[in-house]
Amino acid sequence: MLMSSVAGSANPLAPAWLSVPANANELAPTVWSRNAARAESGVIEIAGLDVATLVAEYGTPVYVVDEADVRGRARDVRESFDREFARVGSSAKVYYAGKAFLTIEVARWMIAAGLNIDVCSGGELAVALAAGVDPGRLGLHGNNKSVAEIDRSVSVGIGAIVLDSAIEIERVAAAAKKHGRVQPVRLRINSGVHASTHEYLATAREDQKFGIPLADAEATVAIIRSHSELSFLGLHSHIGSQIFESDGFAEAARRLFAVHAKLLETGPVPELNLGGGFGIAYTSVDVALSLDEIARRFADIVSAAAAEFGVPVPVVSIEPGRAIIGPSTATIYEVGTVKDVLVTLPDDTTAIRKYVSIDGGMSDNIRPALYGADYTVRIASRKSDAEPVLVRIAGKHCESGDIVVHADYLPGDVRPGDLLAVPATGAYCWSLANNYNYLGRPPVVAVKDGEARLLVRRETEEDLLSRDAGLRTPSEKK
Repeated sequence: MLMSSVAGSANPLAPAWLSVPANANELAPTVWSRNAARAESGVIEIAGLDVATLVAEYGTPVYVVDEADVRGRARDVRESFDREFARVGSSAKVYYAGKAFLTIEVARWMIAAGLNIDVCSGGELAVALAAGVDPGRLGLHGNNKSVAEIDRSVSVGIGAIVLDSAIEIERVAAAAKKHGRVQPVRLRINSGVHASTHEYLATAREDQKFGIPLADAEATVAIIRSHSELSFLGLHSHIGSQIFESDGFAEAARRLFAVHAKLLETGPVPELNLGGGFGIAYTSVDVALSLDEIARRFADIVSAAAAEFGVPVPVVSIEPGRAIIGPSTATIYEVGTVKDVLVTLPDDTTAIRKYVSIDGGMSDNIRPALYGADYTVRIASRKSDAEPVLVRIAGKHCESGDIVVHADYLPGDVRPGDLLAVPATGAYCWSLANNYNYLGRPPVVAVKDGEARLLVRRETEEDLLSRDAGLRTPSEKK
């Protein structure tokens, strides 16, 4: 029998967590940036500027960053960790994880908020330096740092390098000797603890590329300390990404403190880095910890572990990225086509899924294709009283897996020419953007107090062709 998407009722194709909204125009405050709202006109405004005006100037797709939201979250995380670690007799260092989203202006915002910045490639280092960041406020990550990246980092005076393997000890020591420096380093540990997260996001399991086994930590630190060109700061751990609970952090901290305490017997260990990975809400059913709550739990976790092993509470470093930049940004698209697809269910009944195709896709947000990530979507250019229907937001690429929003409800009259907004796209969307099918990457626009400014311009066809040697003359090829 035919079961169309009945107005106001749940579509059997919808995932169990997704319910039919009472009002498909509403913006869930936990998912959208702090300064996003729907105006009386029906158009979504971000920081006082409506998206229709933004699109008229910058086109679609476009990443729209709520600047005050980013700056506020950066300031909030620093103040929360300062307060909570002072409560337990220590202090905290907050590194913004640049891999989540890094531009020259974003780097400047982080420094202005009192944060340090973590980079994990020569390119990210170049962006931070171009922003005028003091190298002493930078940390370098990566499981396979090139000799050139290490050399440049040491030469500019980077604040810390996270050693990911024994091989890197000799490489960093050699660079430090060459440049006449004593280089501070951390040692990344694979604690064996992993968060409840997607398989590809879990980065602290035994069988994975990051860090060294916990059992090898003491011997490896002894090698580090044997080099006068290196200054050992402490252990480093990262248990995963998009984490909604603190149990994993607590267990990782307890395991690290067991080694931390032993290392104190043979030398100073001033710091402990517990990484990042704090989750955010991508849908209305996601419940993320507040920054205040994260800081309180971390301080309690570290204080309890230090007491258990009878050692002072060290300075703790953390590396949030998604929790700062993720909720700040929405990506705006234009609808191109809409089609109803009849789907046969296991019981041989059928239901309709409405495919809404947009002018972007996996080139500007590859996370749904990589991780099966869920997102929310709303019509941004108007409001509608039409009954909600189940939709799938599809990109324009020649891939069946090119989906931006797997499932959500939109007003049933969604149509070509509508502007759609997908919130919480600040983390790992622009930074993972690509040129599949030769699409240029979208621009990044910051909005604050009703005014917009360009952070990164749109990539053009000329940009894409400029690297193709086929366009060069014979003399230019030499």
